[in-house]
Formats: sequence, C-alpha cells, structure tokens
Amino acid sequence: MQNSRQLIAVMAGALVLAAVPGPALGEPPGGDDVRDRFTGQRSPVPRVPARPDGQAYRASGTDWDRSAAVERRVNTLLDQMTDAEKADLATGELNNNFGFYNNPIPRLGIPAQTMADGPVGVRVADPGVDKRTTQLPAGSALAATYDDRLAQRYGRLIGVEALHTGHNVSLAPSADIARTPLWGRAFEGFGEDPLLVGRLAGEVVRGIQASPVLATAKHPFAYNQETDRFNVDVQVAERALQEVYLRPFGILQRLGRPGSMMCSFNRLGGTYACENAALTTLLKDQLRFRGFVMSDYNATPSTVQAANAGLDQEQPGDQGPGSANFGQRLLDAVAAGQVSRARLTDMARRILRPMVGLGLFDRHPDNAGFATARHRALARRVAARGMVLLQNRRDALPLTGRARSIAVLGPDADNTSAQGGGSSAVTVPTASVSPLAGIRDRAGSRARVRYQPGTDGINEGDMLPGPAPLPASMLAPAAGSTAEGLQARYWSNLDRSGTPARSVVDPNVNVNFGFQTFPGFNVASPKIPTPVGQFALFGDLSAEWTGVMTAPGTGTIGLGLTARGDARLYVDGALVVEHTGALSSTSAPLDLVAGRTYDIRVEYAAPAKNSYQGGQIRLFWTHPDSMLAPKMAQAVRTADRARVAVVVVRDYETEGYDRPHLRLPKEQDLLIRTVAAVNPRTVVVVETGAATVVRPWRRQVEGIVQAWYPGQEQGRAIADVLWGDVNPSGHLPATVPRRESQVPGTPEGVASYTEGVNVGYRGYLATGERPEFPFGHGLSYTRFRYDDLRVRAAANGRGAVARFRVTNVGDRTGTAVPQVYVGRLPTPVTTPRRQLAGYDTVRLAPGRSRTVKVRIGRESVSSWDAAADAWVTPRGRVRVFVGKDVTATLSRPVRIG
Repeated sequence: MQNSRQLIAVMAGALVLAAVPGPALGEPPGGDDVRDRFTGQRSPVPRVPARPDGQAYRASGTDWDRSAAVERRVNTLLDQMTDAEKADLATGELNNNFGFYNNPIPRLGIPAQTMADGPVGVRVADPGVDKRTTQLPAGSALAATYDDRLAQRYGRLIGVEALHTGHNVSLAPSADIARTPLWGRAFEGFGEDPLLVGRLAGEVVRGIQASPVLATAKHPFAYNQETDRFNVDVQVAERALQEVYLRPFGILQRLGRPGSMMCSFNRLGGTYACENAALTTLLKDQLRFRGFVMSDYNATPSTVQAANAGLDQEQPGDQGPGSANFGQRLLDAVAAGQVSRARLTDMARRILRPMVGLGLFDRHPDNAGFATARHRALARRVAARGMVLLQNRRDALPLTGRARSIAVLGPDADNTSAQGGGSSAVTVPTASVSPLAGIRDRAGSRARVRYQPGTDGINEGDMLPGPAPLPASMLAPAAGSTAEGLQARYWSNLDRSGTPARSVVDPNVNVNFGFQTFPGFNVASPKIPTPVGQFALFGDLSAEWTGVMTAPGTGTIGLGLTARGDARLYVDGALVVEHTGALSSTSAPLDLVAGRTYDIRVEYAAPAKNSYQGGQIRLFWTHPDSMLAPKMAQAVRTADRARVAVVVVRDYETEGYDRPHLRLPKEQDLLIRTVAAVNPRTVVVVETGAATVVRPWRRQVEGIVQAWYPGQEQGRAIADVLWGDVNPSGHLPATVPRRESQVPGTPEGVASYTEGVNVGYRGYLATGERPEFPFGHGLSYTRFRYDDLRVRAAANGRGAVARFRVTNVGDRTGTAVPQVYVGRLPTPVTTPRRQLAGYDTVRLAPGRSRTVKVRIGRESVSSWDAAADAWVTPRGRVRVFVGKDVTATLSRPVRIG
C-alpha cells in the first residue's frame, strides 16, 4: 500500500506530542475512599490541584462556554491570527510518532492539541513513552452500574491518565445508542436507553474535564452500525432522531459541556454526517453546543459543504500528504468566497474557546505517570459493580464450601484478552489478572482449581459468519507431529508465487485480515498467531494450509469453507469443496472413522476488498453434538471430576465490523451444554460487550453472570462476585433477546429505522414479544422491596417527582438500583408503553429502609413535535412505575401539563 504508514497512523490511535512539562499534578481526582482487598490500603479522595498562582487549572468549570473572560481571551487571540493560522487550527495532522494532533502556534502561545483514544481507557500511540494505561471495563459494564458518581470517577481516571501520558484531548465518551447488539461498537457506549446513555456520558465528560483535558462526545448522528459504515444511509424519522439518538447528546451537553463532539462516517437522510446541516441546526443551535465539531478519521467528505454545514476541524485520513479536505483547500475556498471569512473565524473561535476555558493554555500535559494502584482499584470496582447476575437457580452463588474443587473452563479464561477491538482497545494495561488467576487466588491454597480451555482461543476470524472452525485439536501440520493446527503459507499476490510473506502453524483456517489486524486494534487471544501489522497481507492475498485431520469419532460430518474469493478444499488429494465469489459458506458431507487421519489442503486467493478489508476464509465443520473434538472432551472430563464448573466464555467485538450473529463463537455454546450435562453445578461467566443469546443453554446451568468486558482486573472482580465479597448490583442497560430475529440487522446501503422510537425494550413492549431478560434486570444475593410510592407533578407541570421506599428484606448488605418509568403519554401520537425516566443506587444493610426521591424531567413526559420543532408536554394523566426493571408493577398516576 502506497500510504500504509499513514494508514497505520490514522487507525492506530492518537498522538503523544513531546509536551512541555508542567507542575506536578499531585494525586489524581477520585471519589469515595477505595480499599484494596489484597493490600488493605485505603486511598483518600484527592482534589483537582491549583496552579502555582493558586488559581484552578480549569478556567471556568462547567461554565467555560458562557464565560465572558474566556471569550475576551479568545477574541484577543483571533484578532492576531492570520487566515492560514485559523485554517491550520481547523486541520488535523499526523506527527512522526504515528498519532494525531493539531499544530501549535508558538507565536501566539497556542498549544498543540494532543489527542488520545478512547472511551474505555487511554491509548498511548507514541512509541517513545511508557504506553501502559488502565484497561477499564467496557462502557456497557459502567452502564450496568446505573451509578452517575461512579461514571464521573471513571471519566476522571481517563482525564488524569490522558494528561500524564502527554495528551490534552480525550476522544471519549461514546453517546451512541446500542440500537442492536449486533453493532460492533456497542461495548463502547452505555446501552439502549437515551436517558441512561446521556446521564452517564455527561458524568464521564465532567470527570475527564476535571483535568485540563477536553472530552469529545461521539458520534452524532445515528451511528449504530459498522457494516458499510463509510456509506450506509440512515433513514430515520425526525421524531425518533430527536427522542432517541440526539437526546443523549442534549443531556450530556447540559450536564458536562464537552469541549468537542465528533461526527460519524455514515450518511443521515442521504447526506454524510460530517457535511450535514444538522451539525449546526441540531448541535449548535438546538443543543447550544459552543465547542467544536471534529470529524472522525477519514470521515470528512468535502471542503465547502462540510465547512458551511458546521464542521470545525478535520481529522486526518489516509488520502496522502497535501490531500486533506481542509488545510490549503479550506484557505482556497475562503479566498474564492465559497466559505466566508466569518465562518473560518467561527471554526477557530470554537476550537480556542474550550482550549482556553478548560485550561489547556495554563497547564501542558506531561509524562509524569499516575497512581497506578488506585486506578487498578477503581477498574476492579467498576467491573464488579457492573456485573449482572442474570440467573441464580437454587442459590448456586455465592460459592461456599462446595468451592473446594473447581473446574475453570473456557478458551481465554487464562488471559485477559476479552475486550473490544478497534480504536478503543487498550493493549498495554498497567497489570492484568485473568479469570483463572482471580479464582485461584480467591479459592485459596486448600482448593483444587483445574483449567481446561475446551475450545480454541477467540480471534478476529470469529467475526466471519457460518459454522465454527475445525478445531486445532483435530489437526496437525504433518503426520506424526505433536503440534496442533495446519501449516500455513501466505503470499501478497494472487497466485502463490515467490517466497511466502509469512509461514506459520495456524490453529485453524480462520482468517479475517484488514482493520482488525492493524497495530493496537486486535484483541485476539494470545493463543492465536495473528499477523498484526503485516500490511503486505492486507491487500491481494493467496494462501495455502496443509496437514492432517484425525477423526475424533465415527460418523458423518459436514466439512466446508466460508470465504470471500476463490477457495478449494482437498481431502486425501480429492477436491471436495470449491468456492468462488462473495462471502458465503459451502460444504460437503464426509464420513469419518474414529482415529483415522485424513490429508487436508486448503487453497485460497482473493483481491483486497478495500483499504480496511483483506482476506477472509474459514475451514469449518458441522457435526453431531456427541462427536466432540479432543480439547472439548478433555474439558468435559475435568468438569465431571469437579464439584463446581465455572465456564468463562467470550466473543470478538470490534470497531469496523459488526457481529455476524449473537451466538458464542468457537462452539462455546456446545461447551456449556456438554459441561452442564455432567456437572449440574455449572456457572457461566459471559464476557461480551453486548447482549448474547443464552437460550440454547440457559435452562441447563445454575448461574449466569454477565460480566461484559471487565478490563484488566477482571479476574479479581469476577472472584469478588462469585464468592459474594461484592454483592452483585449490576442491572441490564440493554435487553437480552431470546433470538436474533428480535433485533435489527446491520444492512449495507440503506438502514431504515422502521421501529421509530421503539428502540430496545420499547420495541419489545410495543410488539408484546418476550425477551430472555428484560431491560433493567439484575439479581442480588439479597432481596429488596419497593413500596409507599407517591408522585407529584412539578410546579410548572412539565415533569414530576416520585418518592418511594426501598427496603432490604434479605440477609446481606446490598445495593438496590430502583428504576422509574413513565407510561404512555396522552398525546395524539403513540408513545412508548414505558420509558426510563430516572434511577438511583441505594446501599442498604439487612432490614434497613430508605426513602428515595427521583425527579422526572420534562423530556420524559414529552414527545417531539416535528411541526412545532420542539418538545411538547401534553396535558393529562400519566402512570409512573417503580421497580427493579422495566416490568415494574408498583405504580401511581400523576397529572402533567
């Protein structure tokens, strides 16, 4: 690729510029005191420090965008700037360290903007500094806490680590709605409800900007899929756009006042988001956003239209030197009168305003490091608090005396690779504790803990559709070899000519090259050799796999290929499957005799699909459940000998690619079923970023813990919950479907949001379909009662206040998450049967009660009137519901309007 180094830079993350050292920041901001169970140390709550002159670094707190003093300083700078300098400020650059920044203007004292991904931890791109940062639990894990204060602490950690790794702009948080769990980036955000997403995102913004670091809210508008993300046209009605997809940005704007927002790749109503007039009419006019709008990387489609629509800053792409849409092209457009000089000045003003107001002029980032132990403790707390106890039959949890013999199973239970891929991946954590290590540590030396993977490690190839790959434990690169897998050879051409670019033993034929294998983006199991950064293989590709397969049993299986391009499968020298064309699956039956070996050869060739998608091929099998690969059979034997089986499963989710289905990859569903068949005391820990279908095995297991992607401290957090050191209090921020047909797909071309406002749980209520687990669901090791509900209208009639009592009627201290919903509104248009209107977290000892007050805001009792172009609150009665999830039955009416 001619511009491969630039493309690496663009996709690998944000810049670390060699920053001017500033005064020591001291201890990072925090929240409640944190005690580490392993060290016993308690950390106090530090404060944001002052500058040497005694003034706060943040010039004006959450009022930075309305400060007359900030505006005067900005005007002084603008009066001295040339058009070229203003255009430079509006044009993103790449520095030599493969990161993003915007040039400083030394003569005016304007510092560089040094930017870092991402929403679940800081990505350090500069190879010259310590790249270690805290790998936080996924946004979905934070969302499951329903805890605004914890969200602010999460953001403060990101802000402190960004500042002390050389950055002053954080490309976080994500406020996108998880319209479908198939979306590859659902793990970055906070679920399917706009109120929950907006509040948590707003608190994360406040936390990030507690340091002199700009937060970036992303991505307006209606960015909800990765499939065809550079071109897909979202067709959504105005009411749904306002009530569901824009509303989180309005809430976070009011709460946090982010310095910037990032527009997305997709089209909205036929026009690309980053050249759409909605940048001005919706973000700047309606939401009164006074910061700047930056483009996502490679997301600026034009110069004149984008600038006039409201795009203030272009981030770089892979177009090559001098080919940016802003920069010189923007200057030329101003000179030609296509973009007004006033608009150019407005771009610069919007960029400078948060830089001045949030203290970027007064404090420069450094590489001083941060309080690693304290940040680890917070990561562990978020992970444990976010875990959702979905099922606990016969009080299987918490583990007690029965935990003297434990089988820990699962392909990656012995490592911490389960996290979301793409620009949000944190691949160099400050530490890591695997589920296996955490369980062994908590079980103690007197317990016997045995581990078996059961299936092969999860990798980017598992994003392909179709049946599971042929397992490595059935394969060898040559007859008599003790290695598992097939001998693989790869060429960067289409005819397998010349010396191979890569030769390796692959556990499976399971290839999905391109975006997922960019440096720092891949989150594959360490057990899978992945060609990260081998860019010669991302273009035209040919490959060959050879070896032998040993039959694990006698019977008929299906053997086939899922591929894009030309692929052939030979068994004992005979061609049995041939595939050509688009990505699809083709198979043939094969009769096996137990113990017999069969020669295997796979040939493949395909041109690159685009800059982000290379070769795609899988050798798969279908088989009776009774025919298990050796690795899975060994896991079942281990489970049979243990008193408790803990199966830790994961998937692969990533930016750039949507999930092909909602099942667990690599036959982990079968692993759970077969383990549960021999050990009735089976608990499943699900490490996924979004909902997964659990129906195939739910009734066979006792316990299910939805752990999301739990971050670097996942092992300790999982053990905290399994043993009851932390009483689970997570509640679902998104519905768990019974079957995949209950969720929207992610089509190419046009995505029609025909469900309107009935997104997520609202859709289930509208159709009457039952999910597997409802929105808001979450069990505890204690029980809570809700009663004494009283509701009164707000003084202006445009809202309400609900008061109710929560009582812990169990025998353990625990945290309740009361949720308040409003029913249908008395409007001419049909409104959702219920929608979340408020929530709280309440920690109670056994037998104790607390009265909780939840304010119901105007938007929760209003609907968007497209004709009036405004939220309209109707007059009449509405019913308010309170309980532990969306099925709450305690209710009272209230008159509004």
